[in-house]
Amino acid sequence: MSPAATPLLRIPVGVVVERSKAASQWVDYIWRPAAVLHGQPEVEPWTPMRKQGEVTTFYAGTADIELYRSETTYYRDNLASGAPGLWVGLAPTDAEPPYQILAVTADPTEGESLTEIAVNLVEQVPMPESIQQIVAAFVAEHHVEQTFFKRKRDRADPEAMARRRGYGEHDE
Repeated sequence: MSPAATPLLRIPVGVVVERSKAASQWVDYIWRPAAVLHGQPEVEPWTPMRKQGEVTTFYAGTADIELYRSETTYYRDNLASGAPGLWVGLAPTDAEPPYQILAVTADPTEGESLTEIAVNLVEQVPMPESIQQIVAAFVAEHHVEQTFFKRKRDRADPEAMARRRGYGEHDE
């Protein structure tokens, strides 16, 4: 692994998921990531936290938010959006519990890439204030503004087309 692909900071988090009764004849429940907790609670994964009517909230387990120097622009834009979020990806299992934590990220583009596999559940959840502060400090320390340089195209040589050989022509 190259140094550029190594995260400079890992933020431990706990993932909360919600299961609600489905109004469908094909599935019994609808699952969705509901929240992220800063830190790793000392609770067994998939412990029920609350039951309210037909909705049950579970502590699904732990993950790390990995922060990379090369992604600070995305983190900065996320924080400036007015509603900073974290993207939580869950991958289905063929056993109990029905999902495993795939990733938690503060990078919207990485969150979008989690949806490339259609069976994954990916939701944006609010970023806790304590995590916002850590991400903001990371951006302040590591962000380097990249100047955009528009390249100028080389001027076309109108005579170049006249000099090209046609299809099937060879040197003799």
